[in-house]
Amino acid sequence: MRGIVTAEDYESVMVPDIEAAFALNRKLRSIIHIGDDFTGFAPGAMWDDVKLGFRHISGWDRTALVTDVGWVRFMSVTFGVVMPTHFKLFGNDQLDEAMRWVTAP
Repeated sequence: MRGIVTAEDYESVMVPDIEAAFALNRKLRSIIHIGDDFTGFAPGAMWDDVKLGFRHISGWDRTALVTDVGWVRFMSVTFGVVMPTHFKLFGNDQLDEAMRWVTAP
């Protein structure tokens, strides 16, 4: 993710890709990479994120969040414990490590 993530981004990019992946798999592993040029979520984008997560609440196997954005890291530490997935936080310099963690058996 970079710049401002909009509801349109979710509806036209993320939701179709994730729904297609769930059509093929009961459990998904994901990496969310939020770069330093990320500036936030537009109104409606966070709601779309919540809806997508709850629509497949038991389908998330592992999720790695890769970011150095301070407020995103704080929120993920705060709410990561209640996410319906094995969740792990990584810094941008740990992207390769995040990939290994997500793909490990």
